[in-house]
Amino acid sequence: MSQKKYQITLAEDGGKWNAAIVRKVSSRKSTITKSQDGFATEAEAQTWADTELKALLKVLAERNQRRDQ
Repeated sequence: MSQKKYQITLAEDGGKWNAAIVRKVSSRKSTITKSQDGFATEAEAQTWADTELKALLKVLAERNQRRDQ
């Protein structure tokens, strides 16, 4: 999923995989929105990150829609 504001990062640490959703706050600063570690494979971490990012974007879209009303 190609987003300018949100990005998925995966990292291996001692045989376990970590996944994080990173939000770009400004051109110089970014912050981790959500993360989880302890995945056995990179594919599991990627799947988790994709589903969490979709859920996060859905919640944000619903909130923005409510604010517009």
